[in-house]
Amino acid sequence: MKQSENVEIKSLQFKDDGSIPNNPAYPLLLYKDVITSTDDVKAILTENNWLGAWRGGVASFHHYHSNTHEVLVVVSGKAQLQLGGEQGEQVQVEQGDTAILPAGVGHKLLEGSTDFAVIGAYPNGKSYDFCYGKAEERPENVENIKNVPLPDTDPLFGERGPLFSYWVDE
Repeated sequence: MKQSENVEIKSLQFKDDGSIPNNPAYPLLLYKDVITSTDDVKAILTENNWLGAWRGGVASFHHYHSNTHEVLVVVSGKAQLQLGGEQGEQVQVEQGDTAILPAGVGHKLLEGSTDFAVIGAYPNGKSYDFCYGKAEERPENVENIKNVPLPDTDPLFGERGPLFSYWVDE
């Protein structure tokens, strides 16, 4: 794994689009080319208390989690993701990239290579909900998002990771 000071970090802030609330305080962070193919991603996440790790893809429909943040580490292939809902941004990710999604930020797979796979996890192993941007789920979910605390650690770099330069409690 690269050292944090050698990682290109993209910060993407999305506004509430009326369907996908996104996160009013924290931007989505994209760490480019940070993980190598020899890194044990699940061990790194576990060491930093991002637990409940799973391996798979990204759903091909807009969704978000209102009750937890999420990390997605691209372990193989490449994909085009729609981030932040319909009004958000299309972003290319590839093996080695890591996306840290704050609670409420929409994400959707647009297209991916046949070998595209991510490992996902959550701070403290929090169980996640699946939200779709429906009007009836909105009031409770907007409130949930506001109450999700800052994680204790950066999923890759621990207590002093670059996440804390971008995500600051006010």
